[in-house]
Amino acid sequence: FGIAEGIKIVIHQNESNAQSNLKLVAAALENYAKDHLGTYPSSLGILCKGDPPYLDKDFMNESFIQSYGYVCNRMDPTGYSCSAIPMHCKITGNKVFTISTGGVLVSEECKR
Repeated sequence: FGIAEGIKIVIHQNESNAQSNLKLVAAALENYAKDHLGTYPSSLGILCKGDPPYLDKDFMNESFIQSYGYVCNRMDPTGYSCSAIPMHCKITGNKVFTISTGGVLVSEECKR
């Protein structure tokens, strides 16, 4: 492989992992809501507590996971919106992924 092909492979792996992580977060949020009369938690940290926990790590408190950072712009009792953002646009990932209430995943090209 040349350098360009290698970078494309790494970007694809990073993007795939970011999507998988967001789906994992959404599944945990949806399961929490099912167990709490349709009410979502106020933070992901709540999902890491309990026995068993809904999540094994708080993605929002990790600096970067496989070159993506995670943020929830909305976490309230009625729903959520969480995003995965590449550490370096066009180098570690080409897309920003956002998952929202109900597990709806969308993507958009990142901007430098």
